[in-house]
Amino acid sequence: MREMLNRLGARAAIMMAEDDGMSTAEYAIGTIAAAAFGAVLYTVVTGDSIVTALTGIIDKALQTQV
Repeated sequence: MREMLNRLGARAAIMMAEDDGMSTAEYAIGTIAAAAFGAVLYTVVTGDSIVTALTGIIDKALQTQV
């Protein structure tokens, strides 16, 4: 029984240490998520409401009186 537990523990340690292929999949998912976030952010920033709001803020800042 003790030998079986030792083998099981050694096997678990090896499985936790090896992650062949995992990093590639994680990088791929991260890249896809970043690209999707960028696309959503671009769509929001170039939308009419954001452009109008930013233009209004800039116009108001430039028209301040001293």
